[in-house]
Amino acid sequence: MKDAIIKEQIFNGPIDTVWQAITVAEEMSIWLEPTNFKAIKGFRYVINAKANDCPPIVGEVIEADPYTLVYSWIIEANPVRTLVKWVLEEVEGGTKVYLEHSGIANYSGEDAIAMFESFSGGWEKCFNGITKHLQIETNAG
Repeated sequence: MKDAIIKEQIFNGPIDTVWQAITVAEEMSIWLEPTNFKAIKGFRYVINAKANDCPPIVGEVIEADPYTLVYSWIIEANPVRTLVKWVLEEVEGGTKVYLEHSGIANYSGEDAIAMFESFSGGWEKCFNGITKHLQIETNAG
């Protein structure tokens, strides 16, 4: 089983706009779930899922240097520590975003497979949400 989910995409927007979308709580709450996230090393955040059957996600920011962000990702109901890493790079036509969610093999047995599938689908939805959010932000300006 793979231990990491890796996604890459080029977003139509300047690097600072994309950075803000993945590091500012108000913006993250649009494409992810309600959160108090702050891109400050050592900050402990909570993501509160809107669905009643989804437990909160908690973690700590490990690195927050423009344009690299790393934080732990722990589902409270099944407290296995995984890591999420974002790396942004300016490219022609926008910003290249690299996402790696690793440590999924830390879950045991069948849980690891289920979590890998869940996280993979979740990050796909998040990338779609970021795309829509950036289109709204771009058109609003």
